[in-house]
Amino acid sequence: MESVSEQLIAFATTYGLKILGALIILILGRIAAGIARRIVRQLLTKANTDKSIVTFVGSLIYTLIIVFAIVAALAKFGVETASFIAILGAVGFAVGFALQGSLANFAAGVLILVLRPYKVGDYIEGGGVAGSVKAIQLFTTVLATPDNIKIMVPNGKIFGDVIKNVTAFDTRRQDIVVGIAYGASIQKAHDVYLNLIQSDERILTDPAPQVIVSELADSSVNLTGRFWVKKEDYWAVRFDITRKVKEAFDANDIEIPFPQRVVHMAPQAAA
Repeated sequence: MESVSEQLIAFATTYGLKILGALIILILGRIAAGIARRIVRQLLTKANTDKSIVTFVGSLIYTLIIVFAIVAALAKFGVETASFIAILGAVGFAVGFALQGSLANFAAGVLILVLRPYKVGDYIEGGGVAGSVKAIQLFTTVLATPDNIKIMVPNGKIFGDVIKNVTAFDTRRQDIVVGIAYGASIQKAHDVYLNLIQSDERILTDPAPQVIVSELADSSVNLTGRFWVKKEDYWAVRFDITRKVKEAFDANDIEIPFPQRVVHMAPQAAA
């Protein structure tokens, strides 16, 4: 019994303070990790950062502090933390190399959430596809095409390409080309077209609408109606103006010609 007591006393003397110190480090590390995560989330939320990235960054900070606390606790027992960190680094490198495609998509997803080249609800073109953004995830962006087909695009592909955000701004310009016959009055067609545009309340007055002679084409003189509308009215106005300009030109006897080609026959030489 005396021998066992002496061994317990020796063990407690040798390792007791180390165990107590390691426990204190782990407890303090967990408390610090929770506080740091809460502070980071509050700061990012106040900065109007996307909820996905708020959660991700908070979890990342928490995990890093916990790992640091575990390494510090192991050091209390004489564990070679340098070797331990080197092993973790080697494992991390191997995993990263094996998942480099996924990590690239992950990194691109974080950049998209931070830089916000587009947001949910925008209509974009990028990565060879186009559609309305339904969700921005850490690895993929989910789009819906105009005919409601779901497309999942890897973030690395879409972020590495030119991104065309069609609905980023509140207004958009329309250019609607209409051809008239060469024998028709350009001034009359101009006035009819401009009056038609100015009578539509959805078309903005600033910048002022224009009708210009844009091209002397093969079969027609092309007039371009140029005006600005709110982004939500873009397609409705385009469809309406296209129909109404045809009706207005018909009502004013302004011909919209068919494509045509004039062929001159060379006279045959006498036999």
